[in-house]
Amino acid sequence: MAEVIAQEKQGGKQKKKLIRVDMTPMVDLGFLLITFFMFTTNFTKPNVMDLGLPAKDHHPNPPTNTVIGDKNQVTFILGKDNRVFYHQSNEKDLNTTNLKETDFSGIKISKIISEAYKNAPVPENFTVIVKPTDEANYKNFVDMLDNLAIAKKERYGVTDIKPWETKIYKELVQ
Repeated sequence: MAEVIAQEKQGGKQKKKLIRVDMTPMVDLGFLLITFFMFTTNFTKPNVMDLGLPAKDHHPNPPTNTVIGDKNQVTFILGKDNRVFYHQSNEKDLNTTNLKETDFSGIKISKIISEAYKNAPVPENFTVIVKPTDEANYKNFVDMLDNLAIAKKERYGVTDIKPWETKIYKELVQ
């Protein structure tokens, strides 16, 4: 606790008082407050998105080269400034008129996926392909996965944008 120690000097001139403050109770109070706030604070659980990963096959078959036709897939290209483009074309047919633009407002992307699925020749092989560019941001990628969940499509892939798609994309962005 606080103490006052009086010292007398010889000659009776002056008495000097030394004050010493004991900080032990203050440290105890600090630890009590830290403990109180730790126990009363709600720790938030991080939000995690489930990715639809394929289950491990215990009896794997040799891989078959199933070619997915142009009309049996839809490709989304995530660009800069929250722009998203889509097409159902191959390398030879893709041009600036085939590469259409949409946005993330409402359920536009889910409708595009549903329409492409309805028009697919083999619906069980229908695949959504997501190709983020280097200029795309992470939020747009998460929004795209949310739209896939809304459209209830579990067959999708994420890959790099091809050079022939990059060429047409750059023409539209400029």
